[in-house]
Amino acid sequence: MNPQPNKSQNKTHKKKERLHPRNKNRVPYDLDALTLAKPELKHYIITNKLGGQSIAFSNPIAVRFLNEAILSHYYGIKSWDFPTENLCPPIPGRADYIHRIADLLGQSNFGKIPLGDKLTCLDIGVGASCIYPIIGVTEYGWQFIGSDIDQKSLNSAQQIVKSNPQLPGKIECRLQKNPTHIFQGIITKEDKVDVVLCNPPFHASLEEAQKGSRRKVKNLSGKRVEKAELNFSGISNELVYQGGEYIFIKNMVEESKLFAKNIYWFSTLVSQKSKLKSVYKLLDKIGIAQLKHIPLGTGNKASRIVAWSFLSREEQQQWRESRWQNNLTK
Repeated sequence: MNPQPNKSQNKTHKKKERLHPRNKNRVPYDLDALTLAKPELKHYIITNKLGGQSIAFSNPIAVRFLNEAILSHYYGIKSWDFPTENLCPPIPGRADYIHRIADLLGQSNFGKIPLGDKLTCLDIGVGASCIYPIIGVTEYGWQFIGSDIDQKSLNSAQQIVKSNPQLPGKIECRLQKNPTHIFQGIITKEDKVDVVLCNPPFHASLEEAQKGSRRKVKNLSGKRVEKAELNFSGISNELVYQGGEYIFIKNMVEESKLFAKNIYWFSTLVSQKSKLKSVYKLLDKIGIAQLKHIPLGTGNKASRIVAWSFLSREEQQQWRESRWQNNLTK
């Protein structure tokens, strides 16, 4: 009789099925390789409830080292330095957004994903970590415009670009001087952008953000705390927007109409499922030509991307012929 497999081993080696098939972190982390890439990480490896090795995810320092190791080992990014008070993004989830958007572009291009620097993406709220452009450049060779309302964050992003040889000339950072605007002041009437990415500020207040952090720490560590340090850090403008995520998306949707012919696909994450119907009503009201709902899931968290376009079929064809058909594709 064959011995029964160890349950903790099964779970340890099981693929993260909710992640995109091209996501480099769909398989469990190779902790040996990651600690080789970032030796400091070894001090934050713990034994989980199933007896396997894991990372102390409730510790912001551990999360930071893990993400530095992931970028170094899987993406070849050796310098990723930014202030500790800025948001430290979870790489697998950010990569999934990029891969889902690549699939969306492929669907718009007869099944072939447009590659190379003829394709331009706009990352709204690029942040100090510059994470979406980093993954988009290293995975698909795309060009990026990264916008942000914080000059210090842009300075940090620009330094990351300069410090990694595969990034210069691929990523342009632009300051949004008016925090009430999304596209105005960033995109000119001459610009052509193939796709917009956005991870909106989720919380309506710092108090709400702190409450969410306490809940996250309790879920990760089992400990109840009065004041929790955000395990992914983040300054206020990265986490908080007056009115919360829905109001940010509402402003984005309304302003997108001004750039209907400059941008092929607009997209944003929508974390709150309860707000989806309201977002769809907004999009219906402004008269879009096409709408896409793209499920997104990492770990136990489910989210979704909502994408829309104003271009007619004829305009889409003209766009493909002028911008994509001479690109390398896969």
